[in-house]
Amino acid sequence: MIRQVVVGSALGALILAAAPSPPPASAGPAPVRWTPCAAGFACATVSVPLDYDRPRGEQISIALTRMRATDPARRIGSLVVNPGGPGLSGVAFVQANFRDLPAELRARFDIVGFDSRGLAGSTALRCYDTAEQARADRPPFLYPETPAEERIWRRADDKLSAACAEQGGPILDHMSSADVARDLERLRVHLSDRRLTYLGYSYGSLLGQTYANLFPAKFRALVIDGVIDPVVATRGPRGAARTTPTASRMAAADGAGRTLDEFFRVCDAAGAACAFSGRSSARFARLAGKLKTGPQTIIDPATGRPRTLSYNDLIGVALGAVFNAGSWPGLGSFLADVEKQLSPAAPRTTTGSAEEQSLAAGKSAAGEKSPAHEMYLNEVEGKPGVACSDTVNPRSFRTWQTAADRAERQYGYFGRIYTWVWSQCRSWPTSARQDSYHGPWTTPTAAPVLIVGNYFDPATPYTGAVGAARLLPNSRLLSYAGWGHVAFHLQRNSCVDAHVSHYLLTARPPAPGTVCRPDPPFPPSPAR
Repeated sequence: MIRQVVVGSALGALILAAAPSPPPASAGPAPVRWTPCAAGFACATVSVPLDYDRPRGEQISIALTRMRATDPARRIGSLVVNPGGPGLSGVAFVQANFRDLPAELRARFDIVGFDSRGLAGSTALRCYDTAEQARADRPPFLYPETPAEERIWRRADDKLSAACAEQGGPILDHMSSADVARDLERLRVHLSDRRLTYLGYSYGSLLGQTYANLFPAKFRALVIDGVIDPVVATRGPRGAARTTPTASRMAAADGAGRTLDEFFRVCDAAGAACAFSGRSSARFARLAGKLKTGPQTIIDPATGRPRTLSYNDLIGVALGAVFNAGSWPGLGSFLADVEKQLSPAAPRTTTGSAEEQSLAAGKSAAGEKSPAHEMYLNEVEGKPGVACSDTVNPRSFRTWQTAADRAERQYGYFGRIYTWVWSQCRSWPTSARQDSYHGPWTTPTAAPVLIVGNYFDPATPYTGAVGAARLLPNSRLLSYAGWGHVAFHLQRNSCVDAHVSHYLLTARPPAPGTVCRPDPPFPPSPAR
């Protein structure tokens, strides 16, 4: 559940001199054999056991990419980055976002990305022959709203689970975050780092916590950002896994709803700087109510052609936009444009470039794929392959329906979409959980863990960061009093960026209780 990390600001005086580079590990696997690949990057694969209970048995491949430190004389080691998802390619993420990381980090670290087992360029879970076959088995909507759509969704989930049980191969049963944490420890040794330096976003926070508990003395600095409470996510308290799906246990819909409420508040306060300002919450509710009665035809600002807009589409666009406050001006323009087009007296004509950008961004955030991207990156099966290996979920379809109804009543707009996000776990082969790790999550670690949480995170609510900080005895919570999913660089906040970079460079966390304040997402209104 992460988009793109972007560089935002200077780091200022908080960047201090780091400790000298430790000597490399003296024993273990041979160093990685790198070969040139994407512009300036090197790529490699390393072998790890399929099953760590049989370490000399079948081996699988883990794909890596690396950009060397730009100041080799002051190199600290490797910074291993995981983008979360679950199911995202760490290789692609690092290659796309390397230059957005602060210059200080790029100078002192080799920046390394890897594809977790079962995903992308590593030994991958592939349940179909082609991407077209995989997409054909998915429903033609973002999430189900009606009983009829729920039945379509159920059939699609069952087809995917059956395809993976039949064609997925042995990797299906070995994709848990515990397996990946053991791979990460192997990678540390392959990279000749005495101790690991790790940056994990979103679902990568579960991997980071798993690693910290399994290998508490093996890292020098470990950042988790956009944090999942591991107890809530994996099993939930007191038998919650039997009645409540994982995303509902995490209250992701509550986080998204609170973030959307903040959009309405900040938009109204911005006045003319926000195109949807003025009782925006009530106007959004009317717009949603109209679309709930049935899809409406609008002129798509991105193409100038008619298109159908449904309530399902509106929720997907709104959810995508609240992931980053930088998208809020575009969201305001999009909502104002749709409201105008659906007004009884409004002519159905296209509007300006801001609306074109907002609808295009919303479509992307809602998960619509560009026809140009047809590589079979196994995201369809990769995401549940990871999530369903780590988490326990209800096996009764009726329980999922009841949970969706309850979430909509409790959390509003985003209750249903989040309830069904990992619904494949209902019918996923239970053998996939044989290697899962469900605690303890309270192991004392030799080095402190830095936990970063946003007050208004639409995917991993702030309560997840607070819960993780309470569990890990040697951890420090850095709070961002702003909006969006994950904080470091994505939200372009100089305070967060400085504190996280300082910790990665020095292994010294910020002071207890540190809170970073957000910058306004809307430009100041012009003086009158």
